[in-house]
Amino acid sequence: MLQDDAAAPAQPEGWAEPVATALLVLADGTVLEGFGIGATGEAAGEVCFNTAMTGYQEILTDPSYAGQIVTFTFPHIGNVGTNDEDLESLDAAPASGVRGAVIASAVTNPSNWRSSRHLDGWLKARGIVGITGVDTRALTALIRDRGMPNAILANDPDGRFDREALIAKAASLPPMEGLDLVPPVTSKASTTWGETSWQHPAGYGSRAAGEGLKVVAIDYGVKRNILRLLAKAGCDVTVVPATASADEVLALQPDGVFLSNGPGDPAATGEYAVPVIRALLDKKVPTFGICLGHQLMGLALGGRTVKMSQGHHGANHPVKDHTTGKVEIVSMNHGFAVDPSSLPANAVETHVSLFDGSNCGLSLTDRPAFSVQHHPEASPGPQDSHYLFDRFVTLMRETKSSNA
Repeated sequence: MLQDDAAAPAQPEGWAEPVATALLVLADGTVLEGFGIGATGEAAGEVCFNTAMTGYQEILTDPSYAGQIVTFTFPHIGNVGTNDEDLESLDAAPASGVRGAVIASAVTNPSNWRSSRHLDGWLKARGIVGITGVDTRALTALIRDRGMPNAILANDPDGRFDREALIAKAASLPPMEGLDLVPPVTSKASTTWGETSWQHPAGYGSRAAGEGLKVVAIDYGVKRNILRLLAKAGCDVTVVPATASADEVLALQPDGVFLSNGPGDPAATGEYAVPVIRALLDKKVPTFGICLGHQLMGLALGGRTVKMSQGHHGANHPVKDHTTGKVEIVSMNHGFAVDPSSLPANAVETHVSLFDGSNCGLSLTDRPAFSVQHHPEASPGPQDSHYLFDRFVTLMRETKSSNA
């Protein structure tokens, strides 16, 4: 345990310590005991922490978390249940980028009018291994001080674990640097998108393709709500796989190209993504990137990305937009960042984190392109950053008018 039990009070006679049915085993040999939830078996990945107080279902279905085990700093996860609507991955089938979930408190029976399933059953159906009863505050402090460790999360209802073997497995896991995690989460074929934002009481709306601006979204692990807001803004959206070539994208005659979020090391994904982005920028196609898309744009410009110690994961991050002078409360989910000192002169830093000064946005002075590190679609402000979709629409219209 990551806590001091030396001063624990004496227990009544006959009382027995509950048997741990789940373990989180860090690569340095630290073992955290808890109680299993969700799928049984083992999950391997990098452990990060997320500070959001709401949105756990969206977090657990965000493809950007592929290869990671998410620690929730908010203790009461799962108490409003789950439903079939609040999914972020395009594939609604039982699959998720998240490898595992670490939760402080036991999950109570759900209490919410939209709930259709207990979190435990939902995690089982999606194959996500979980653990409760962990001192997540101490684990978060460890990550803050030492960086995001690799780990094995094991769930066995009988509490039978080979701890030494689990420690060895955790120690042998590859680092996140150099991992291209996009192939398992990207679309397998091109599709169109017409769903719009959720409105009470009707739910999600729809938009038929027609006279809207044509946007091609390159899917590195795109979130549904990004596509919803593009459709809501009046765009006819076509989603293409991450491996689509520049010729394939241009053949769709886009008014603009969107570079999506996604998991893993951007330098690894950039091996095939960067040449495509460079070709699109050279054609001066209006381009907008979010998260991994932002990092890939930085790489396409000749910049570099760096691994962060603990990353940014949460819905309460202050970011300043230098173009307006305003501060936004934004949602973040990234473990790599663009090094602004590596960017060329035609790239202007537009947004910066007020937590650590890291780069959170850029725009080009000679081409119609911009990108942000944060997630404007996640609505933490709740709509502080929605203007970015309007900015993209304006950019496309202006470019289209000037080319007419």
